[in-house]
Amino acid sequence: MIHRILKARLRALVVMLAGSLVFGAVHADEAWPKQFTIGYQKFGTLIVLKSRGDLDKRLAAHGVTVKWAEFPSGVPILEGMNGGSVDFGVSGETPPVFAQAAAGSQIRYVAYEPAAPTGEGILVPKNSTLKTLADLKGKRIAVAKGANAHYLLIQALKKAGLTPDDVNIAYLKPADANAAFVQGDVDAWSIWDYYLAAAQAQSGARLLASGEGLIDNHAFFLASSSEIEHYPAVVQAALEEVAKADQWAKDHPDDAAALLSQQVGIDAAILKTAIQRSGFGPRPLGPDVVAAQQRMADTLYALKILPVAITVQQAVATLPPWNGAADGKLAAAH
Repeated sequence: MIHRILKARLRALVVMLAGSLVFGAVHADEAWPKQFTIGYQKFGTLIVLKSRGDLDKRLAAHGVTVKWAEFPSGVPILEGMNGGSVDFGVSGETPPVFAQAAAGSQIRYVAYEPAAPTGEGILVPKNSTLKTLADLKGKRIAVAKGANAHYLLIQALKKAGLTPDDVNIAYLKPADANAAFVQGDVDAWSIWDYYLAAAQAQSGARLLASGEGLIDNHAFFLASSSEIEHYPAVVQAALEEVAKADQWAKDHPDDAAALLSQQVGIDAAILKTAIQRSGFGPRPLGPDVVAAQQRMADTLYALKILPVAITVQQAVATLPPWNGAADGKLAAAH
């Protein structure tokens, strides 16, 4: 009798343990999404990461498929993130401010790259009569609306004692702005690398002013609030692989330029110039970086360019520690 009772209890225990193992397996699977969509731009760390395939391999081990989506700038990446079609992406410092101001914003800062002010500039044609920022008064200037270069233009005009109302701003995407600049349809172009380096090398465009002394030009990695809440492990994995890609680019700048050249279709020498004046090495946001973003947001709101006032800190995610922060250069984003 006792023997039968013990056997029955043992069978029940086995069934219970088996159920626990199944539940544990299901719970573990739920820690990883089926798909992870990354928004990237035509130059920078994420192209290196995409080309090397390290993140794809790492996440495939957890049943995750990485979908890579290319965008012309950070603005549409973050619009996609707010709309639920992008999980993770890179952007310059200005687009997140506009994205946070949108109703129901889902964007969250998860890391930043060191300042790279010389990676942006205001160009004029090589034979232009414009010599100083003050000469921009009344001129037609191309810029991507809401991008880093937009804030650069605002700060440059301020330094010259001008406002956006003192110039004729043509809001154009980089490819369209480049065409307008080459054809002489605009007098100046506020733009970032690699477009900046390419225009200087290919058409002899002259730098009227770089971002030095005007902007920080941080790049930011962002993720949707939903992705961070439900799948923090995938966001951490992405940041760790970004740091590894940055370190590789730092150690192999010529190889990185060659790899990017294959993806972008621009001469490797031009891309190496852009790499050398960029900043890279992802790290968690500190109070100084948040304060800089807040100053920018306040400036844009005061100019009535940003529709509502925002508190940047509210969009800064808190993640468990992750292995990152390579020191060096690479990762252009706008």
